[in-house]
Amino acid sequence: MQEDLSNYRRVYQKGHLDETNIPENPIEMFRDWFYEAQQNEDCIEVNAMSLATNGLDGFPRIRVVLLKKFTWEGFVFYTNYESEKGRAITQNPYVSLAFFWPKLERQIIIKGIAEKLPENLSDGYFEMRPRGSQIGAWASPQSQVIPGKKFLEERYKQYEKQFEGQEIPRPPHWGGYIVKPVEIEFWQGRPNRLHDRIRYTLQKDYQWQIDRLGS
Repeated sequence: MQEDLSNYRRVYQKGHLDETNIPENPIEMFRDWFYEAQQNEDCIEVNAMSLATNGLDGFPRIRVVLLKKFTWEGFVFYTNYESEKGRAITQNPYVSLAFFWPKLERQIIIKGIAEKLPENLSDGYFEMRPRGSQIGAWASPQSQVIPGKKFLEERYKQYEKQFEGQEIPRPPHWGGYIVKPVEIEFWQGRPNRLHDRIRYTLQKDYQWQIDRLGS
């Protein structure tokens, strides 16, 4: 089978990015872009981000997770610590994140270092989750080979019965990470593939160096 996609073309012309008119801190820039995406009814799941890790087998691995919070310090998501990504982060905390909002013709790429959140913060977020999601965190051995779908359904019922009539505690193998950025690149699509690419790089004095990159 062969499918030729050579003629796929799109003209990007919805915006531009000028390094003479941007904030000194990239988190401010991220906030502005994120809120613009959030307010655009054509942008769905604006907090969906690709997370790339260095896999345990040496291959890069990428998957989509949900951003749950961002602060001046970094970007927060939650997962099973014993999942493939959790074990990969334990082995090598250097990760990348990527946001793509095609309706705005924008992309953000983040390089950073992932750290586990303090337990009290993971506890607080877990308490806010729907009860079904809380039970699911106990029931699913994420990234492990299982005998079939019925296995998960039975484990879910098992924990549903175990926690009936009581608050569900956070599993010790589940919690949050914060990705502390060392580099953030903002990409704005432009005509003729002359895209605007502005990169912020964290310096030793914790100031951000701003550079324009070729498209």
